[in-house]
Amino acid sequence: MKLPQKKVTLNDVANHSDVSYQTVSRVINNHPSVSKETRKRVLDSIRELNYHPNHAARSLVTSRSDMIAIISFGGTFYGPGQMVSNITKHAKNSGYRVSLSSVQQLGRADIRAALNDLHGHLIDGIIMVAPIVSDFMHEVKDWVGDIPFIQIDTKSQPGIPSVAIEQGYGSRLAVEHLIGLGHRQIAEISGPMNWYDANLRHQSWVATMAQHNLPHHLSIEGNWSAQSGYEAVQALFKSGAAFTGVVAANDQMALGAIAALHERGLCVPQDVSVVGFDGIPESAYFLPALTTVHQDFEALGAQSVEYLVSLMKNPDTPIHQRVLYPELVIRKSTAPAT
Repeated sequence: MKLPQKKVTLNDVANHSDVSYQTVSRVINNHPSVSKETRKRVLDSIRELNYHPNHAARSLVTSRSDMIAIISFGGTFYGPGQMVSNITKHAKNSGYRVSLSSVQQLGRADIRAALNDLHGHLIDGIIMVAPIVSDFMHEVKDWVGDIPFIQIDTKSQPGIPSVAIEQGYGSRLAVEHLIGLGHRQIAEISGPMNWYDANLRHQSWVATMAQHNLPHHLSIEGNWSAQSGYEAVQALFKSGAAFTGVVAANDQMALGAIAALHERGLCVPQDVSVVGFDGIPESAYFLPALTTVHQDFEALGAQSVEYLVSLMKNPDTPIHQRVLYPELVIRKSTAPAT
């Protein structure tokens, strides 16, 4: 008895023509944002493999799926978590459904696997929240094919659309605030240096201190947690460092720093001034209320969705990085140096 032949699938056509699942779907549905060369390659593969689309399924699909995919890393931390939350909200408000993929490691294989997992879905666009320093983000453009996508919270790459908050500017605001209050010995608690934002904030702290001819060796690396902020201040005291100001790379580490200072018998801000970063809602209720650099994640979410939708509707939309600027919120944790 002759065994039935295995039915050729959309994935088979995608593999044969070396394009994504979504690209094959766009060709079948006559979507305009496919190059002539790619369209011909896919159609040739369809003929060679004798692929027959499922017309019943196709009748349910137009050239749009109204689905946006978000691929994110670090969602358990405040910053990335807020980015994803606000992107999701604005996508839904704009009439799009959201597919969320969270990766545990931000390596080349992890990102490719997350993108491959999307092959079983029709996706109109992709937003990638990728805060870790890497050497392969420029390759993502090739991996996603012709699907519109933008990167969030990462280094600007030629030809890749992105949206970011200017981290260096925010760090400079924090340092110059303390310098303006007369502080000359300012310690830093940085975030983990394999994070893009932490790296930029640290570089800006160094540059701003150097610009004012101030020492910039009092830096301890934390891991975003309150405990690491607490331990960083303990390490500074153990080293014999003298400082009247602390710039912490996020509000949680600032909270830990304040606890360590109080434990040491020092008052904030009378003895040591502390500045955080992020502007988490709870920072207004720290004791004392925390001076912090506020990042507008609401605006980031709105800008990200607006930019992606523009790319989806008009392939000729200019490619660039949209940049938002944070602001300093001055509260009770900073005061003039004594």
